[in-house]
Amino acid sequence: MGSRYGGLKQMDPMGPSGETVLDYSVFDAIRAGFGRVVFIIREDFAEAFQHGVGSRFADRIQVDYVFQRLDDLPDGFSVPEGRQKPWGTAHAVRAARGAVNEHFAVINADDFYGHAAYVRAAAFFHSLPANTTNEMAMVGYPLENTLSDHGNVNRGICRIDEMGFLTDVEEYIDIERESDGFVRGNALDGKRRVIPADSLVSMNFWAFGPAFFGQLEEAFKRFLTEFGAQMKSECYIPTVVDQLVHGGYAQCPVLRTTSPWFGVTYPDDKPYVVESIRKLIAGGGYPDRLS
Repeated sequence: MGSRYGGLKQMDPMGPSGETVLDYSVFDAIRAGFGRVVFIIREDFAEAFQHGVGSRFADRIQVDYVFQRLDDLPDGFSVPEGRQKPWGTAHAVRAARGAVNEHFAVINADDFYGHAAYVRAAAFFHSLPANTTNEMAMVGYPLENTLSDHGNVNRGICRIDEMGFLTDVEEYIDIERESDGFVRGNALDGKRRVIPADSLVSMNFWAFGPAFFGQLEEAFKRFLTEFGAQMKSECYIPTVVDQLVHGGYAQCPVLRTTSPWFGVTYPDDKPYVVESIRKLIAGGGYPDRLS
């Protein structure tokens, strides 16, 4: 909904010819070798989204849509009376469980990840043995490169072992650089802590095998059992991955990237995003017009 942005930022023009950030994401995915895009959207703006965004890609890549519905819950669970907030990024990905049967990447629609990030994800998929379904990976960025000058952000803070595998990922909210120069955020336990600025973070660019949907379903059930009665609780993808890693059910290599990242969280972020895209075009990384 873009509550902090004040509107549907996914559809707000950022490029010189009216391109959205999502236009550049699909453009980068296509040239990295991806062959299908599934948009996870709210049903009440489906027509506007399909006309304003999805239709631009129909002649270049297979396009499908799924809807994230508040009442789309596992059997035995129901929406608490009065709840209106969606259930989070894990619930959003779960909405695609009936539409995706192959390896897939997950991104945020309002984040610019850079071409090299998609190439890394595609190379990871190509490196997998045939008939594998349980693999996953995360594209990682330095925290200090992902902060906003105009307000706080939410990030999954990661730790990695000597082999490059993810060992821990913890979701922090309300992260910002404070007046003393330190970066701080609120952990899930509610405590505000200093976070090293060079920490590797999840920007919700993930690579998953189709087996992830079954694992996600069980994790979401546990979440609902423990937190489902809370009006604003959310189930995050990094939290689900963290549970799988700690439980020994998965290994998650971290695909480091030097790609430029920028996102649209606040209205004041837009001029920076517009200028960043302009510079990438001037440098030859992108055409003046995508379509």
